[in-house]
Amino acid sequence: MAQKVLVTGGGGYIGSHCVVELIEAGFCPVVIDNFSNAVRGEGDVPESLRRIEKILDTNIEFHELDLLDRPGLEKLFKQHSFSAVMHFAGLKAVGESVEQPLRYYQVNLTATMNLLEVMQTHGVRNLVFSSSATVYGDPQRLPIDEQHPVGGCTNPYGKTKYFIEEMIMDQCKAEKDWNAVLLRYFNPIGAHSSGLIGEDPQGIPNNLLPYVAQVAIGRRKHLNVFGNDYDTIDGTGVRDYIHVVDLAKGHIAALKKLKGNCGCKVYNLGTGTGYSVLQMVKAMEKASGIEILYLIAPRRGGDVASCYADARLAEKELGWKADFDLERMCKDLWRWQSKNPTGFTNNGPSS
Repeated sequence: MAQKVLVTGGGGYIGSHCVVELIEAGFCPVVIDNFSNAVRGEGDVPESLRRIEKILDTNIEFHELDLLDRPGLEKLFKQHSFSAVMHFAGLKAVGESVEQPLRYYQVNLTATMNLLEVMQTHGVRNLVFSSSATVYGDPQRLPIDEQHPVGGCTNPYGKTKYFIEEMIMDQCKAEKDWNAVLLRYFNPIGAHSSGLIGEDPQGIPNNLLPYVAQVAIGRRKHLNVFGNDYDTIDGTGVRDYIHVVDLAKGHIAALKKLKGNCGCKVYNLGTGTGYSVLQMVKAMEKASGIEILYLIAPRRGGDVASCYADARLAEKELGWKADFDLERMCKDLWRWQSKNPTGFTNNGPSS
């Protein structure tokens, strides 16, 4: 029997790509999602999962469930024997978190406490948590390794990730049979090579690459580049972009690490290379063959000049490193965007 892994928020961008890798690695994912960041498809199942079923010719067990629904969560854990949990579910827009801090604390922290308590009750002791490089705040040194100070977060979203990490670490200290891997993502981009699943932001994209792709496809007039006077190669912000499929493979490596009773471990998932906004625009122009119009705008509050990972620890301890280069990330993103100009809401991808 394949080991069952609960995937919270498995209808979303990163969760759905991890579902693909779980199935391909021989695990049996059970997915829950509340559709806050997933498009509803046929039969009240996320469209992303419907498409994965087609890609892999399989059936995926899905339950519409919000982690704030404690009784619903209890019921699910009674029905299944999970070997591990992958926790992606949560609100994730930085700007929105600044405007609605209480909502972010309520949803992200309460949801995770419910999950951890129900795991504890049902004897599920293995967890992979979707964290973020936002826990590092303004970089004090580059590249950022896992020993870099955390907690000086510049927004409530980052603080929720930091608080959740602390909760999990404390739980692992208190109960020695708990194992957790906290994965601090840098900037996931790209899409599955089929072009059938990808990032489909609801409303105006908060992240650079989906916005650039929407400009290229004609959904948006131009890109605003926030600040061109940073101390970087061309004055625009530098970030570490990682292919979402590489990121998903990192989660499989983390699951395997849990089997060795690792306690609580923290790893950066990034490439170790930073690219500027304008370098990303050029790379997307090359992938799409379309000129991308951009305007220089004032800096945004809370943005740092440069942020990129030292990802050597994940390579050393998980046997994982990012394989796909920038060209591949942009090519796969463009395939998804051009096949699905309006994301999942169009009637199936165009050929």
